[in-house]
Amino acid sequence: MAGLTQPSLDAISRSVELEGTGRPFSTPFIYRFLEKYVPVLLRSLTNFHFRGLAKVPHHGAVIFSANHLSNLDPFIKVIAAQRPIHFLAKDGHFKRQPHRFVMISTGQIETFRETGAKDALARAVDVLDSGGCLGIFPEGTRSRRSEPPFLQYGKTGVARLAAKFPLVPIVPITIIGAREFMPPGSTLPRLLKRVEVIVDDPITFAEWIAHSDGGGMTDDDVASMVGLPDDGRNEAMRQLYRRFTDQIIETMRGRGAP
Repeated sequence: MAGLTQPSLDAISRSVELEGTGRPFSTPFIYRFLEKYVPVLLRSLTNFHFRGLAKVPHHGAVIFSANHLSNLDPFIKVIAAQRPIHFLAKDGHFKRQPHRFVMISTGQIETFRETGAKDALARAVDVLDSGGCLGIFPEGTRSRRSEPPFLQYGKTGVARLAAKFPLVPIVPITIIGAREFMPPGSTLPRLLKRVEVIVDDPITFAEWIAHSDGGGMTDDDVASMVGLPDDGRNEAMRQLYRRFTDQIIETMRGRGAP
């Protein structure tokens, strides 16, 4: 199936109405240092099993999207990515030491409850503009459900960023067993518990929106959408965000996300 032309992709990106802060972003040195050694240590001490690591892009901007069951999930994503990842993190993680030091020294993105979505996504744009890796949990927060299914309804921030950067690959990651490895409220992991991590084929928003099983849009469809009044265009974009996010969630569910 033929893809959209670059002018159509540019029009979609502009329609997101999401801009960066204009401040440069770089991965702190201490994070680059730790990323070389901590993942190796974790893999040697745990019963983690990874499938599909060869699918991970090793250069350029990438969005890593995964289900969220455990406080260890960000570390699991970093191991799978084999690159530093910058996550959206709630402001509570930045209030007390040593958490604040860890979050700042690893370049994580502070979100504020009052204005969080807009401010956090603006800094996330800076990460992707810099060619860095962004980590997102589409569910928004760790699942608090006490019984399966634990996978929650997805929030559309991942779709907005994907549409803003339609050529940046999104890598779905499914984590199975993390809740048993480090149960909610636990301070120590159960090192012998098996954790399965499945890395799916990367997909770009450009590929998705033109595909019949995705957005199913042509250049003419995009031209018609961006030509709508603001309310109509924004509603059409929200529908695309929702459909994209739902398919990301269903990909993880299909891979066995509990």
